[in-house]
Amino acid sequence: MASATTVRLTDDELTHPRTLIPEKLFGFLTDRIAREEDIPTEDAVHVMEQALAFLVACALNPDARLSPSKQVDIGWHAFLAYTREYQDFCTMIAGRFIHHAPVDTPEDAIHDPVAAIGATVEAIRAAGLPVVPELWIPASQCSQCYAGCADDPREN
Repeated sequence: MASATTVRLTDDELTHPRTLIPEKLFGFLTDRIAREEDIPTEDAVHVMEQALAFLVACALNPDARLSPSKQVDIGWHAFLAYTREYQDFCTMIAGRFIHHAPVDTPEDAIHDPVAAIGATVEAIRAAGLPVVPELWIPASQCSQCYAGCADDPREN
């Protein structure tokens, strides 16, 4: 079982999750997302901010198995590519590594993806972080159709 942690965020971080990582890294991540997904930079900024908010929610709710939407998962994947920075972020915000645990088949799913997305949005709101609804809805198209990815709180 993962241990609980207390994440202390400043008012600025609550309003702008992007302040949780260095500005230069945030720029690299949003540029990568914009380029690889062929989306405007402004949209990539929202994707990355929501991915950071999602990860804070995972840190605050270590046993909840929260799931990102398909769009937010793009930001998580981009951050994972920067392994050292991602590990440092996880240690800072959660006191542990936040594992990415994709579910490859419906039979492997241990949760209802629609409910998981709803619980994730509620956890982000409960943390006082902003939610961009367009990146989380429609739930029927989120989380890679039927199962998606989740925070895996299991210890190594």
